[in-house]
Amino acid sequence: MSKISLIFFATPDIALKSFKSLIEDENFDVLALVTQPQRPSGRGKKIVDSKIKQLALEKNIKVFEPEKISTDSFVIEEIKKLNPDFFVTFAFGQILSEEVLKIPKFETINLHASLLPKYRGSNPICACLLNGDEKTGVTTMITVLALDAGDLCLTEEIPLTKDTNFEELSERISDISPDIIKKTLKGLYDKTLTPKKQDENSATFTKKIKKEDKSLDFNCCAIDVHNKIRAMCGVNTTHFYFNGKLIKVFKSSEREYKNTKISGEVLDITKEGVLIGCMQNAVLIEKVKPEGKNLMSAYDWSLGAKIKRGDIISCKQEG
Repeated sequence: MSKISLIFFATPDIALKSFKSLIEDENFDVLALVTQPQRPSGRGKKIVDSKIKQLALEKNIKVFEPEKISTDSFVIEEIKKLNPDFFVTFAFGQILSEEVLKIPKFETINLHASLLPKYRGSNPICACLLNGDEKTGVTTMITVLALDAGDLCLTEEIPLTKDTNFEELSERISDISPDIIKKTLKGLYDKTLTPKKQDENSATFTKKIKKEDKSLDFNCCAIDVHNKIRAMCGVNTTHFYFNGKLIKVFKSSEREYKNTKISGEVLDITKEGVLIGCMQNAVLIEKVKPEGKNLMSAYDWSLGAKIKRGDIISCKQEG
């Protein structure tokens, strides 16, 4: 079989292993990387190349960084000249126009971090954890103009525990994606894989995380608080306030507790963490990052903050 040529569209680290695997596989010819322009980040607001761009440059692969691929005539013409068999997209972050989708000889294949048609949209990893799902997965699909509505190629399930968090699930998805994208490309190229239509009646959609979504509200069931903490850990990390200081929460667990009277009340403090009452049961806060400080155990934070039983944790900044 001749090499399958492709252009890879991606930006975040979750796509890095797939990109690297395709580069190193002798059955594929990666012609270029299309990625989002780097933005200033960090305290110094420095512009630092993403890991995926760094890898492309190390391997002498062309890199394109359009602000908006659908209207960038220069980039469109340049990738047309490369005459790829496929486009592969993975958390690229931009919508491809009909003109762009018509460029590859075969198809544009998207790696999507859910079991489609469930959780279409830009936030499927967070969504399945927020909802306390017992499984999720990775799907390859043919990209069409409608949001994540194209025919399905291959899927692989991932079991979830009640404590799987965003960072752990992202790493698992990153690990299994190289194999599924390569099987998809080979199957479509040699016509041994037949994509299937999605069941539109089963389609669900994700929502973008807003600033106000990051605030924890203990006036609900403890399992919902715990699910929110683990679903947003690392990227859109949740927080509460104590003595006017913002406290980000990185790890928690649900605990049975029958005598909760006030939601947000500190019920106990042990070396395991700080137990906070909810509308039903309680949530044990285990790891936090106080404003202006490093990640630490909730117990160590409690010592410095002089927190005690009966204190009330606020979901909003006072004043």
